[in-house]
Amino acid sequence: MIATTEIRALDVSPAQPETQPPYISAASGLVCVGSHIYVVADDALHLGVFSAGTSEPGYEIRLFSGDLPVNKAERKREKPDLEAITFVPAFHGYSYGALLAFGSASRPNRARGVLIGLDRHGAVCGSPEELDMAPILGSLHRTFPELNIEGATVVGDELLLCQRGNKRHIDNAVIRFPLLPALAALRGSNTAALAPSDIMKVDLGSIEGVPLCFTDAASLPNGDVVLCAVAEDTNDAYLDGRCVGGAIGIVDKHGRLLSLHQLEQPYKVEGISAHIVNDTLDLLLVTDADDPAIPAKLLSASFAL
Repeated sequence: MIATTEIRALDVSPAQPETQPPYISAASGLVCVGSHIYVVADDALHLGVFSAGTSEPGYEIRLFSGDLPVNKAERKREKPDLEAITFVPAFHGYSYGALLAFGSASRPNRARGVLIGLDRHGAVCGSPEELDMAPILGSLHRTFPELNIEGATVVGDELLLCQRGNKRHIDNAVIRFPLLPALAALRGSNTAALAPSDIMKVDLGSIEGVPLCFTDAASLPNGDVVLCAVAEDTNDAYLDGRCVGGAIGIVDKHGRLLSLHQLEQPYKVEGISAHIVNDTLDLLLVTDADDPAIPAKLLSASFAL
């Protein structure tokens, strides 16, 4: 079992737009770059930006134009469903790297992504570039009955996406793409479909009979990947369900599960960032309570490797 510590609620100031609460409620992806903590939410059009080491409110950067309905059901139908965010090291046009965020692709309107440049200090620099995920999705829709991308990370020259299963289709998988060709396809410079270089299915077991399914990923220096997962009592990629527990796992480059640790409390953790200090893995996690009245939380956890 892994104990977690609550660091803060993900409050932002000022709220954007005024009709929305002054906090992120459905945090779904997390990445840390320098002293900056970046969070995407699956029910929002903005990126949350927070500073490590302070409890001051964060702020939001708009990623997509328009507004989402306030009504929960209508919002769920129309949202871009951003579920994953990762850091991409420097490449052509982005001298200091960029943030890359993805929708879940579980519905046609959820197949957008965004690329946001960073400066030398890891702060957002410039305007977001909207991406079309279609060139990398074709073969995935044929492979998975219910495609649901919930995590992303970069390992060396590869982009890894995490497919999240559910009770009906237990299809947890780590999907590998060559990084630069994937970026070219997403940005429209190469519109030909890009097939993954590998798909590795991973069995995480279950809690109380509910399968553990991926919610995010982060890379480790040796090429292994640390994953967060939850056991959510739902039969599809659209409807929410009761979260009966969460876990942290590590898989190697072959998709083999090296370790799995259940969280002491049944947080619905949907974002993870990892950092190794000596032989200890230090984690930051963000939560989604599936309730717009409850702010998302930033948690910390650690365990010995």
